[in-house]
Amino acid sequence: MPEVVELLWWEGCPSTEKALAVLREVLDQEGLDPEAVVIREIRTDGEAERERFVGSPTIRIDGVEVAPVANEPAGLTCRVYRTRDGRISPTPDPEDIRDVIRRTA
Repeated sequence: MPEVVELLWWEGCPSTEKALAVLREVLDQEGLDPEAVVIREIRTDGEAERERFVGSPTIRIDGVEVAPVANEPAGLTCRVYRTRDGRISPTPDPEDIRDVIRRTA
């Protein structure tokens, strides 16, 4: 069972609520508390740098990024994800979230 489930977000991103809903749905399906998500706003470039925050929304399970990206600079921006079927999405693929939950369990 994961100890910490985090949603990191930036105020300028419109996808936060949708990402939170997807995350909570997956947690519930996996028998975990959907209300246990730690929601953290990233407000400054300095915070983004310290947190290795490459955009909003970012979901981490016990510190593991559900959709890691290589060579992306940290910053206050919106993220774009690619789902497993190849579509572009403002939120990560639910199966990517599920995989990290199961790996950290």
